[in-house]
Amino acid sequence: MGIKTYNPYTPSRRQMTGSDFSEITKTTPEKSLVVSTSRTAGRNNQGKITVRHRGGGAKRKYRIIDFKRKKDGIPATVIGIEYDPNRTANIALICYADGEKAYILAPEGLTDGMKVMNGPEAEVRVGNCLPLSEIPVGTQIHNIELYPGKGGQLVRSAGNSAQLMAKEGKYATLRLPSGEMRMVPIICRASIGVVGNGDHSLINIGKAGRKRHMGFRPTVRGSVMNPNDHPHGGGEGKTGIGRPGPSTPWGKPALGLKTRKKNKQSNKLIVRRRDGKGIK
Repeated sequence: MGIKTYNPYTPSRRQMTGSDFSEITKTTPEKSLVVSTSRTAGRNNQGKITVRHRGGGAKRKYRIIDFKRKKDGIPATVIGIEYDPNRTANIALICYADGEKAYILAPEGLTDGMKVMNGPEAEVRVGNCLPLSEIPVGTQIHNIELYPGKGGQLVRSAGNSAQLMAKEGKYATLRLPSGEMRMVPIICRASIGVVGNGDHSLINIGKAGRKRHMGFRPTVRGSVMNPNDHPHGGGEGKTGIGRPGPSTPWGKPALGLKTRKKNKQSNKLIVRRRDGKGIK
């Protein structure tokens, strides 16, 4: 994927960039794999806002992605690469030899007409999905299961990949994009390759309106609020936050406070945290 720039006929256009969608080969989604979803605007079932700064945005329908890749031993042909408004990665529409169609995450290098396959007997090739026990050490992988049969949960966003570092007993050790070293059951599945659309992180939004189209509402800094609205608020002119560290609007510590439970079950599977420290 390449990045395109725009002629600066307005100030916001000067810095704006976007995808040139050179990887996209199919523009309309497969109707049987598209569903309508209701938008919550960050509200829970009581109507209370639980995620701030959400709402509005362009309508979009959800594409049903096959994260499990359980259809073993049947080759599938890539019909087209599509844009997905619900994620940073592109998706690939595949058609199995028996006629069934499915969407998968499109890895780098996957193009129309290529064959992909699932299962232990599949080749170690871009787009194929295998158990970790069948993948050679050192391979770049994505869409990794944490629990056998649950479907890929790790490494699914654009440009990301994990590396299979070791296999020992019941577990395989992975190096995740964050730098964390983690053990995963060796019978879990993963897809080969790096997730495509790697230039996504280089896109400059350019203007506030484009962010609104994505469903994000404005974010106001706490330091410009009144004291009754935010712990950082108040004071004459530009002033500090007036407390030892930054806080949320409800007075809880923010920016750096660790929220992971000390006794979390999966702690024993993390070999090295992303900050370079081990789990104590």
